[in-house]
Amino acid sequence: MTQNKTFEDLHLITPILQALKHQGYTVPTPIQEQAIPVLLDKKDIIGCAQTGTGKTAAFAIPILQLLSTGHQRDPHRKKIRALILTPTRELAIQIGESFHDYGRHLGLTHTVIFGGVNQNRQTLALRKGVDILIATPGRLLDLMGQRFVHLEEVEIFTLDEADRMLDMGFIRDVKKIIAQLPTHRQTLFFSATMPPAIVELSKNILRNPVRIEVTPPASTAETVIQHLYYVDRDNKKDLLLHVLEKHNIPSALVFARTKYGADKVARFLCQSGVPAEAIHGNKSQNARQKALQNFKEKRVRVLVATDIAARGIDIDELSHVINFEIPNEPETYVHRIGRTGRAGASGTALSFCDAQEYEFLKDIHRLIPKQIPVENNHPHPMQGIPRSMTQFGRRGGGGRSRYSSRRRGGRR
Repeated sequence: MTQNKTFEDLHLITPILQALKHQGYTVPTPIQEQAIPVLLDKKDIIGCAQTGTGKTAAFAIPILQLLSTGHQRDPHRKKIRALILTPTRELAIQIGESFHDYGRHLGLTHTVIFGGVNQNRQTLALRKGVDILIATPGRLLDLMGQRFVHLEEVEIFTLDEADRMLDMGFIRDVKKIIAQLPTHRQTLFFSATMPPAIVELSKNILRNPVRIEVTPPASTAETVIQHLYYVDRDNKKDLLLHVLEKHNIPSALVFARTKYGADKVARFLCQSGVPAEAIHGNKSQNARQKALQNFKEKRVRVLVATDIAARGIDIDELSHVINFEIPNEPETYVHRIGRTGRAGASGTALSFCDAQEYEFLKDIHRLIPKQIPVENNHPHPMQGIPRSMTQFGRRGGGGRSRYSSRRRGGRR
């Protein structure tokens, strides 16, 4: 499909075009160009897309148009007409912001509900009535049980980040919620990956869906320069401090595999004079949101995150991602480095690999598929590096992947 269309070519109504212009968006991303016409035609969709491809706008824009031009069943008593189910508070908030931005001229109402905070403000909004509800599964089920939420009038249901719902153990809750939806509805299903359990779920809830896949699962952004450092595990923290200072990195998202590891790295950086905070599942929702806000506003230089906590985080102009620990799932590497190099901007991904992580690295090389160039010029080289670990790539320098993910328009 050609990628030279504008939003005006997608038959969007004037209020939405005005809102997009206000946001500075004129050219849709590939998933927006493909999904919006299908959804305006009221068809079900299964979208294989990662965060950063413009996925949220791809469903928010047509939902807004369909609701604003459709028939309100009971204009005197507003009921929920669209439900967006998403795994994390951070992602729910960002989706809510998108509905606000794109629907600013439409008069439709929306609210966001999630756990970890007092429910009073959320229930007050629900009592007033909303057209669009964005929710995380646990809090939604809780408020359904208290009869604050009724889903019998839902016309459009969106399940976002389905694979992450599975990872976080929410699939049973998702199925309970779906059981309360009307059988006759339009369903939008999005997932970055399609493990068997997610394939089965999609078959059960979609009707003749149109499949849209905008990025091969193994692709990495062509604008991301990648470097690989071989280092002994005990020297990783010192190497992190070295690269932050040597390359004068203004801000970096650092990935650790565990919550304990994320806390340990953040604590070391703070003790070394580098403002840092950790974000993971054991932190309260308020603490996670505050840490993210501090990072976005440059009060914190380094945000150390686990993969689940970082899912759905959208950070503009992030220059560096650092894999303090190599992920044990190669697809996770792709997701991590895709946080930088967005919207055509350049970005750098640095990965620290110790001897125990070498098998994970081999899986990544097979998936991408490219050899990540090895950086040898650093003060903490691995001692007695096995010869098999030096066969990949040429030492020194950075590399760009041949596989591109073109991103334009809104990135949420």
